[in-house]
Amino acid sequence: MANGWTPERRAKQAEAIKRWKPWEQSTGPKSREGEAVSSQNGLTHGMRSREWLEKQHEVAALLRACRDRLKKV
Repeated sequence: MANGWTPERRAKQAEAIKRWKPWEQSTGPKSREGEAVSSQNGLTHGMRSREWLEKQHEVAALLRACRDRLKKV
């Protein structure tokens, strides 16, 4: 393969990960600050955040109101 991961190497790595079980060693954030930071991990770009979607709805409503007002004139 172009990236160096042959099917054999991929299978060997998968087996090693199953043996190591890194997900069992993870404890997550300990402090309130760490919890606050990790709670935002899903907002990598903000395009699916609640705040962004609410703003989009506000903008759409404003544009609809402007369009409706222009139709009346």
